Amino acid sequence: MGVGIGFGLAEFPFSGAQPFWEWIELCEEGGVDSIWQTDRLISPTAYLECMSTMAALAGATNRIKFGMNVACFGWREPVLLAKQCATIDLLSDGRLLPAVGIGSPRGSEWPALGLPAKGRGARIDEALEIMGRLWSEDSVTFEGEYYRLTDARIEPKPVNSRIPLWVGGQSKAAIRRTARFGTGWLGGASTPAGAGHTVAAIKEATAEFGRSIDDDHYGVGFSYRFGNWEEPVVQDTATAYREQLGVDPAERIVIGGASDILARIDEFVAAGVFKFVLRPIGSGNNEILDQTRLFIDEVQPEVWERNRTQR
Repeated sequence: MGVGIGFGLAEFPFSGAQPFWEWIELCEEGGVDSIWQTDRLISPTAYLECMSTMAALAGATNRIKFGMNVACFGWREPVLLAKQCATIDLLSDGRLLPAVGIGSPRGSEWPALGLPAKGRGARIDEALEIMGRLWSEDSVTFEGEYYRLTDARIEPKPVNSRIPLWVGGQSKAAIRRTARFGTGWLGGASTPAGAGHTVAAIKEATAEFGRSIDDDHYGVGFSYRFGNWEEPVVQDTATAYREQLGVDPAERIVIGGASDILARIDEFVAAGVFKFVLRPIGSGNNEILDQTRLFIDEVQPEVWERNRTQR
């Protein structure tokens, strides 16, 4: 088992396309495992649309994997999403890592799209079954409460007959959803103790379904910065964690140096988490690029060395 570290974007932190592609090139050439894009459609702040971003990444890169963290099934139709994923996976030669979730009930997308937040858990369960079958079966007929298909088929199929499908969330329903459909679990901003509890619960639930998930297919995300807590950009991030998520930022973001980031990774690994989506904390193009470069130079070589010696 090896630790894999990718980078994620929530809000779009760049001034335009050029610095974004500079960042992608830095990640691609620096050996970063994957790129992850948050799914938001309605927001006063800048977000890239995740599926079109994945398609652009498929054409602009050669090695790096990429996924959405996480695509919300509440406002995405499953047949279209299955077709989009299959197309991007084929054109990238199997580098797509779909991750899905139900979305926050407080999201502004629900009223904007005229969709109910209620029932989104049941909708995603139906959608996950539909997508998995469309990727692997020649003809799909499905009769559910929310979706109905008759002799539906998509071609071409993805490179993998079963695309790796990561499921987000830490609720009891999300745990059972992961156990039933997922090939991996991708939590949000969690503590090592909280993530460890979820990993254990998913493993217990997968046994009930007669399934298993690879031990190194459990992941979380956290934000980091090479710096100190007194910096204004760090204080702004900490405030957002407290006000928007209602959590202690010190437990979910890492501020300091390489040793601090490695120590947090070690805590998660001890809890059974081996995949990471890291978000560099910075203000403006140069800071995001610098924070990413510092990680590639000072943290990633140690992660690679540990993976090598543990084989």
